[in-house]
Amino acid sequence: MSNEVLKPSMTKNDQKAKALIFLVSGIVFVAVVALKYLKLEVDLGFDVHLFAKANAIINGTVSVLLVLALVAVKKKNYTLHKTIMIWSMLLSILFLVSYIAYHLFTAETPYPADAPGRSVYLIILATHIVLAGLILPFILFSAYRGLIGEYAQHKKLAKITWPIWFYVTTSGVIVYLMISPFYG
Repeated sequence: MSNEVLKPSMTKNDQKAKALIFLVSGIVFVAVVALKYLKLEVDLGFDVHLFAKANAIINGTVSVLLVLALVAVKKKNYTLHKTIMIWSMLLSILFLVSYIAYHLFTAETPYPADAPGRSVYLIILATHIVLAGLILPFILFSAYRGLIGEYAQHKKLAKITWPIWFYVTTSGVIVYLMISPFYG
């Protein structure tokens, strides 16, 4: 167990970091919005809903990792915390690739108007979408502050970022569980 404060992993350069974080966040936002209008009619040779299942598994895994990272930092095991958070971010990148693939190759599945739980589903889905759209730059800024060794700022930002990221990952799993019975 390593409870000593970690040395910075990156050199501080706020100007470049801000530009890169906003660029990446903007590109991701535009790509996700474009998926509403862009569909590819390609037979991939397998059920494209496997992407949705993969997304739920990845989201669930990230949820667990976020809890483990929180436990690690509370126990002052900063090395383990950093490792888990890096894995959380890498899995989130994998999620994004799978999410884009899923939405490129499949039409939206509507939740039937007469199905039980529709209002709950729509509330969870709406909050999930809005928060998922907003959280990325906060995740990246929080990671940046941690990697450059600005731990007080990292902690302050993570107190806001962590619960939202956790909600987005767990609500993603709930959305999948609620909509998957209606896949065609």
